[in-house]
Amino acid sequence: MNGSSPARPSEAPDAEGASVRVHRWEGYRCESRVVRSPSPRVAPVLLVGGALQRKEDWGRLERELLRHADVVSVDLPGWGAGDPLPERFGVDFLTEALRHMLTELDPGPVNVLGGSYGTAPAYRLAELDPARVARLVLVGTMPAIPEHARGLIEHTLDLFAAGRMTEFARAGVELLMSSTPGADVAAGAAVRRVLLHRFARISPEEGLKYTENTRRLLAGAMLGAGGGPAQPVLVTTGEHDTFTTPALCRQVAAGCADSWFVEVARGDHMLHLERAPELVELAARFYAGESFAELPFVRRAERVRGAAPVPAPVRAGARVGLGPVAAHGG
Repeated sequence: MNGSSPARPSEAPDAEGASVRVHRWEGYRCESRVVRSPSPRVAPVLLVGGALQRKEDWGRLERELLRHADVVSVDLPGWGAGDPLPERFGVDFLTEALRHMLTELDPGPVNVLGGSYGTAPAYRLAELDPARVARLVLVGTMPAIPEHARGLIEHTLDLFAAGRMTEFARAGVELLMSSTPGADVAAGAAVRRVLLHRFARISPEEGLKYTENTRRLLAGAMLGAGGGPAQPVLVTTGEHDTFTTPALCRQVAAGCADSWFVEVARGDHMLHLERAPELVELAARFYAGESFAELPFVRRAERVRGAAPVPAPVRAGARVGLGPVAAHGG
């Protein structure tokens, strides 16, 4: 099998006016979803989500982003509508699938927002294909699975394999959300209910994807051993994140040549659900080259590496190509 796709991948509008395309990479199905902004001010934003996150699941975060940019979300192999992907395929395979999808979409340089598991291919895309990525935001990331979480993660696999779905859901949520007494997390109770419902009702195919994706993470480094992206990188998480802790996120920022670290007040690991408008405001300012340290929800902002003037951001220009050519002036 090779990495080619049909000359014209299938494309159809969904109920919300988004354009969905089917792609194939090395025989594995993946999908993209593009929603256009009425008034983009920065380059298109590519969203790469967590292991059980579907491209349609960004909800309020996507709606907020559309005030600033066109939005591209993806189901890579192992995600959503993508085919299950055996664990033997590593992060570089996912990254190449992502590059292939962007080649077919032809949006020009994009800003990227990767969350949780999705930070791995997002990081590698920026590292391996710098001409494609203008700026990178990583939300809830880590260099590798920390020892404090490894046993908990393996326990979720055991519970799922045993069909103990209620316990599996509780264990998954406990892994992702802080149980620290007194932690003030915005919408924390509501997010916990949403996640419990999601974990408890995953389909057999989603369970297979979760298992293979999780084993892939347990098998090696999350972000690889490259030199790190050269582009401006913002790494962020909530102040109460006990999974990808602020210290782990800052460690990732320290491995990038031009980086910031931001700790968000009243946030946990699931920032895109807990504090979607705040996360979008932070990301949009970063993508536009504007200041963000003074935002009221920023608990801590640190310029981790790089003291040179901020490079000019890529402004909205080339539209995401849904047909042979699609461009407009920003």
